[in-house]
Amino acid sequence: MRDIIVFLAIAALVVQIPKRPAIGVMTFAWLSLMNPHRLAYGFAFSFPWVAVVAGLTLVSLYLRPGQIKLPKTPLTIVLMVFMVWMTITTPFAFEQERAWEEWNRVMKTLFFTLVTIAALNNEKDVKQFALVVMLSLGFYGLKGGVFTLLSGGSSRVMGPPGTYIADNNDLALALLTIVPLVWYHYLQATKRWMRWGFAALALLTGAAVLGSYSRGALIGGAAMMFMLWLKSRHKLKTGLVVLMILPLIFFLMPEQWFGRMESIGEYKADGSAMGRVNAWHFAFNIATDNLLGGGYRVFTPRMFHIYAPNPYDVHAPHSIYFQVLGEHGFIGLALFLAFLVISWRTGSRVLRFCKDKPELKWASDLAAMGQVSLAGYCVGGAFLTLAYADLLYDVVIILVLLEKVLIPKNWKPKQHPVSAAAPQPPILESSRA
Repeated sequence: MRDIIVFLAIAALVVQIPKRPAIGVMTFAWLSLMNPHRLAYGFAFSFPWVAVVAGLTLVSLYLRPGQIKLPKTPLTIVLMVFMVWMTITTPFAFEQERAWEEWNRVMKTLFFTLVTIAALNNEKDVKQFALVVMLSLGFYGLKGGVFTLLSGGSSRVMGPPGTYIADNNDLALALLTIVPLVWYHYLQATKRWMRWGFAALALLTGAAVLGSYSRGALIGGAAMMFMLWLKSRHKLKTGLVVLMILPLIFFLMPEQWFGRMESIGEYKADGSAMGRVNAWHFAFNIATDNLLGGGYRVFTPRMFHIYAPNPYDVHAPHSIYFQVLGEHGFIGLALFLAFLVISWRTGSRVLRFCKDKPELKWASDLAAMGQVSLAGYCVGGAFLTLAYADLLYDVVIILVLLEKVLIPKNWKPKQHPVSAAAPQPPILESSRA
């Protein structure tokens, strides 16, 4: 029965893609983030839905070339250069089979990031895309939050099997990232029941993050909550909601949860934490010795025996930064960091454009919450291997689309006029006078 429901739901969207490519890229985002077919057990589980949706979307765009509008901004240019660099490093990867398999997956994600930016062209598209991203993972926030409440936090919240959020730590970072998007929809809701619903979803998603027992997500959550308060236009109301989370933690979570969180300060006695440090040293060593890095998925026992301080303590990088450094070298890391910085600055540019424009308050809120999501991902991602996960690029897509839809091509921020009271340079009289 579940297979039939999933099949019909996806099929209902698929048949509309030839008429409207925007539906295709949004369906692609839904499938990539939520993986609804992974909740089934029969034929729907293994059916190549993503490939079908991607193919139909590209055909639909090909038949409508006028709808393809990829802005040439610093962000899209850096992203394409990053893709080219990772393609250059792959033929020289130390683990060829693993590297090309990962290259195929990553390039699909980044290519469709560009396709999505090109296919969505108006305010309605931006709002719908933000809603799709939020609901796709909000489902697991709702589900995980209820599970945490009912279990008293005694069991870990896990993601759907066979997806990039299957691991409890990865799921926690994904849920952490969408909390600001939930809050954006709370700010925009006009009906009381909708506001209460989004507020409840935000709290339940927070509970699901706690129920994941992820220490990295706890650190990222603290940074994100501060940014959420800082970026909110209702600081008092937002601050009260943030403070409500503290008693929730103390009354909800069991002693074993606090014991695990306290181990953050005792990382030297934690084998898992020291394994991550060993992997970080490995990434630095291999990048120092190889301009191109080690290639995708180079964190293997064979390579650890060559570059790791402890060759027998093999770990995944557990950091988006050391992941890129180890796989694509210092140049790859520089491009990745530039991509993140420019993404943040894109949000700031949107905020400056929307300032003193009440009709664009929705865009200002979305840009601010997009930045909060980005900050949470960057902080939490410092401890997780998710440099190429779809969610990061979907958040960036939202910021780029706001710039694309709202800001004229030649717009520049207004310069503050020189104060009349400011000292003026002296007027020099001609010596010939």
